[in-house]
Amino acid sequence: MAEAHTGDWLIRDDGPVNWHVLHLRPRCEKKMADYCASLALEHYLPLREQVGTYQRRRVAVEKPLFPGYVFVNYRDDRRIELLRSNFIANILEVPDQRKLLDELRQIRLALQVDPTLGACAAFTRGKWAKILRGPFQGLEGVVQLVKGKARVVLNVELIGQGVAIEVDIEDLEALDGPT
Repeated sequence: MAEAHTGDWLIRDDGPVNWHVLHLRPRCEKKMADYCASLALEHYLPLREQVGTYQRRRVAVEKPLFPGYVFVNYRDDRRIELLRSNFIANILEVPDQRKLLDELRQIRLALQVDPTLGACAAFTRGKWAKILRGPFQGLEGVVQLVKGKARVVLNVELIGQGVAIEVDIEDLEALDGPT
């Protein structure tokens, strides 16, 4: 499994939505996800698969896609419980809940197709496009042209990071902006 989360918050529309972005101390992402699970809080920690060589053996490990960040849905009265973990450096308030959930949904879908995708800097300049064909069909992002190849960047603007997907330019449909 290339992610750690609870519930099916990415596709549901019921219930309170009060997502926050926890900016964590270094190397505390999985600990924070476990702590959220122990408190029965909905959370999302996107993980990427990375293959490395350890003691002459190839081993696949899961690492946080966005180091230093975990996404958590909680009411304000539960904030103190989270702060007791001592893993949190800062809590980022989310001004547009729907936009964040849409961005995370796209990241989740992309990781389901290719769990080895890596993070990149968010890319805000450029043309918006939708992927029409292939395993990433339906995802939308900002298009970059790099050495004749199209790269679609799925942004998580609040943290200034995203995921880049290489696609054929003929598999793209231009959009006016994010939908």
